[in-house]
Formats: sequence, C-alpha cells, structure tokens
Amino acid sequence: MKKNLIEIRNLHKQYETEGVVTKVLHGLNFNIKEGEFVAIMGPSGSGKSTLMHILSFLDRPSEGQYLFKGQETSKFDDIKLADLRNSEIGFIFQQFNLLPRTSVFDNIKLPLTYTKKVSEKEKNKLVAKAIKAVSLDHRSDNLSNQLSGGEKQRVAIARALVNGPSIIFADEPTGNLDSKTGGQIMEILEDLSDSGKTIILVTHEKYTAEYSERIIFLRDGNIESDGKVEYRRRNGLIK
Repeated sequence: MKKNLIEIRNLHKQYETEGVVTKVLHGLNFNIKEGEFVAIMGPSGSGKSTLMHILSFLDRPSEGQYLFKGQETSKFDDIKLADLRNSEIGFIFQQFNLLPRTSVFDNIKLPLTYTKKVSEKEKNKLVAKAIKAVSLDHRSDNLSNQLSGGEKQRVAIARALVNGPSIIFADEPTGNLDSKTGGQIMEILEDLSDSGKTIILVTHEKYTAEYSERIIFLRDGNIESDGKVEYRRRNGLIK
C-alpha cells in the first residue's frame, strides 16, 4: 500500500500588507500519496498558486500542519527547506525558465551544479538519462533559444527530473503551447506518473487536468471538490 507523501491538516494562509490582512487559504485538509498524479484546479484568485508555493517549500502556511514524508515541516529552518527544494522537488514552469544562450545539456545540468555528493562523471550520466527520458538526444548540443516551444518544455521536464526528485510540480506547463504540443507534454508527464513519479499539476484548464488521476478543485481558498478523474484524456478510458 502506498504511503502518504504529503499530509495537509487545517492549513491556512494569509498575507498582511500595511495592516490589511488578506486571507487566501482557509483550513485545507488532504493527503497525496507516493506516485499519485494530482491536479490542483481553480479559477484565478482561488489560491492554487499559493498552495503550490507552500507544498514546494517556497512559502510557509500561516496556520495548520504540513507533513512531508511524515515530518512536520513547520520545524524546518530556511536552510533545511532550501535543501528539500533542491533534493526532493522538481519544477516545470509555463515560461520554461531556460538560459537562452546555453546548451540543452547544460540547462538540464543546472540543478546538479551545487551537488557535491555526485561526481562530474555521474552528473553527466544523470543529464544524459534525463535527456533520453524526454526524447531530446538529438538536441543535446543545441542552444535553448534554437528550440521550439514544445522542445523547450521537454528540456524543462528533463531539468526537473535530473536530480531524482520525490515530486514534480508542473505550474501551467502547457500555457504557452498549442493544443497538440501541450497534449504531447501532458503525455510525457503521464508516462512519468506511470513510472512511479509523484506529480502535482497546477492548472485552470479542465482538458489538461484530465491527464491526472485526481483533481483537487479550489474556489476562494476552499476545497470545493476532491475526486478521481473518471475520464482520463490520453486513452479516453473511463476509470
């Protein structure tokens, strides 16, 4: 039986600016198991980006518990959280965030730059493996600004994979792509999920969310619904 990777208990988030308090998340409760492919959906202002930032250790909750691999993260200092982001988390963004005049190989290698536990030879092997996983072997030496949008997002996926993270966060990964290319990117994420990776997708598009196994729908900082996906997009299967 798969273990809970993430446990969220009565999670709240608010921001205060010049004495004005803005409440964003209101007492959320849910678990995410190892190997799950979960989509967090909701309209603009629903709190989905704030939730992603908390889950990926970029922000802290104002109240409540966040357990990661059974450990209460509120006790972690900033150094520990930074270490977790580097070792446990892979990020895929809508804007790709690649270095434009840098090769595909070196863009993917970036997360390994400050890893001292791995030799240079082993780092190169990890990069080669990640490139192969997204079928970009033939583009390894190309500069990222020579690639199409879909190829750039494949590089971003490989970069997210290279350090062997526990979770991959995909923030609107198809937002800058046409529907055909976006579908290809979602199929890569689905393949990664099938291989055992935990994936958390943040999107406002139902079409994209239907590649996942489960959708958590936020509205006004509350969970409006949380359930399995009946119609999975790639194979058109009812599950």
